[in-house]
Amino acid sequence: MGIEQKDKTMANIFKVLGEPHRIEILRILYHARRELTCSEVSAQLNLSKSTVSYHFRAMRLAGLTHTRQVAQTKYLSINETVFERFLPGFLTTL
Repeated sequence: MGIEQKDKTMANIFKVLGEPHRIEILRILYHARRELTCSEVSAQLNLSKSTVSYHFRAMRLAGLTHTRQVAQTKYLSINETVFERFLPGFLTTL
């Protein structure tokens, strides 16, 4: 990855992380240390499932999370490789 592409990736990551609910979602995922469903996260944040799903999508598209679907249920987890590469130490501050 060239420096220009790396800069674009970093800018996109910062844009996605500029939304406080997404930081809260990452904190919940980090401390859970397991995959969580949209329902589990929405219950902890007292947000609708559709709102949490919207944030899940934005984070997935930025490469910050992994999504695994089983039937109608989506499981979300942190893509720690991306954080280690672009924001080392960030997750431990949550």
